[in-house]
Amino acid sequence: MAGEWSELEEPVAAAHQIEAAAPAIKPAVGRFRAAQSCQTKDPQPSIRVPRAWRCTVGMSATYDFISASYRRFRRPDPRIAVFIHRALGDASSLLNVGAGTGSYEPRGHHVVAVEPSLAMIRQRPPTPAQVVRGSSSALPFRDAAFDASLAILTVHHWPRQDTGLRELRRVARRRVVILTWDPAAPGCWLTDYFPEILDIDREIFRSLDTFSRVLGPTRVLDIPIPHDCSDGFLGAYWRRPACYLDASRRSASSTFTRLRDVEEGLSRLAQDLASGEWERRHGSILAEDTLDLGYRLVVAA
Repeated sequence: MAGEWSELEEPVAAAHQIEAAAPAIKPAVGRFRAAQSCQTKDPQPSIRVPRAWRCTVGMSATYDFISASYRRFRRPDPRIAVFIHRALGDASSLLNVGAGTGSYEPRGHHVVAVEPSLAMIRQRPPTPAQVVRGSSSALPFRDAAFDASLAILTVHHWPRQDTGLRELRRVARRRVVILTWDPAAPGCWLTDYFPEILDIDREIFRSLDTFSRVLGPTRVLDIPIPHDCSDGFLGAYWRRPACYLDASRRSASSTFTRLRDVEEGLSRLAQDLASGEWERRHGSILAEDTLDLGYRLVVAA
């Protein structure tokens, strides 16, 4: 649920120095200059974050652009959170990579969050988590520094996905937990109005086989999406079609920012909702409480 990096960027990580966790931190990679701290309020007493560093290369603006509505519409859904927290098991220390605004970070754990977008970091609610501004391609931590690593709807944004996955595996002693979307999924009614979505997402989301190839043996859990899902990712409004007419809600989904033209699809959707055509074609799903849209939780132990 978080920022992306340009293909042209060096695999560098601009990170907060975490003094108490110094034995776990690798030497910094790349060129850095001092910047203001991104520390959240009320840090854990055992880990102090006194200083931030910012890399000299430019960060992608994608999540800086959508961040205005992100925190409002991308609120963690408690039913999805149950799957994620169960998968994390007894892990007491956690690295959340591509952390965005911190959704799904479990309370009661020692959490360090890695996120490239300063706009996202500024929207994080006050939590004990420590914030590192950096890249998945070069996590500034030593091997096995955390019990578990976590990546929520973010791997598809990484230009060096295999490298990032290996980094998740490297820093995790026990398990890696990843929420993703299966590109083998057929899509839902939304693609009738925006067919480009499937082309875009199937190009950037990795097959489930990729995760086992890079991470080792994995188990995959289907994540049913509730009809009133509070986390406004692309498929969240499958039973609330009028929500897709809301520009603010669309802007909280990175997929919509990639569409070349949404006006024709929006016009047809609005017309079909007004005429009752949408309900005639898709009304059967209105009786469903959850729907399998292809979202999967990948767990590597």
